[in-house]
Amino acid sequence: MILLVTPIARSNECAAALKEATGEPVIIAANLLEATTLLRAQSYRAAVFDQHQIEREPQETETAFMHLGDTIPIEVNLSICGAERLARNVQAALRRQQKEQAAARQAVARGLYGDLNNTMTALLLRFDAASKASNLSPETAEELREAEALAESLRSQLEKAQAGIPCGGG
Repeated sequence: MILLVTPIARSNECAAALKEATGEPVIIAANLLEATTLLRAQSYRAAVFDQHQIEREPQETETAFMHLGDTIPIEVNLSICGAERLARNVQAALRRQQKEQAAARQAVARGLYGDLNNTMTALLLRFDAASKASNLSPETAEELREAEALAESLRSQLEKAQAGIPCGGG
């Protein structure tokens, strides 16, 4: 859902263009106070703010921005920006957000893989050292071999999962 914050008369035209371009429902707030109330109550993918309101009402803008959460703020001068251009700007911002989120997920996955791989290496080294102890009972030695096989299986699964993680940022 997209929040459009503007008092302009053609706000419905802008909202329709945004809905058509993004496929997202659009809620119109006529002022920053109303926008803050809506932001407190619900989550939005993006909030489009009329630049003139931001400049005229800095305190209300700050309050509204404090309630954005994960919402992308987009500032646009709606007195010179047509509905089509507005729609393109919002689409571009949403695409950027998707790329940034994908890159962040990939970075987390690569970091997690590295951490798990290091732990798995240490675990396998411990199994190897423990299995070479001369005073192990046959049952204990067998348990260690089985645990080592499970650890090797987990490492193989990690490597397969790592192969599916793209290296690029988007």
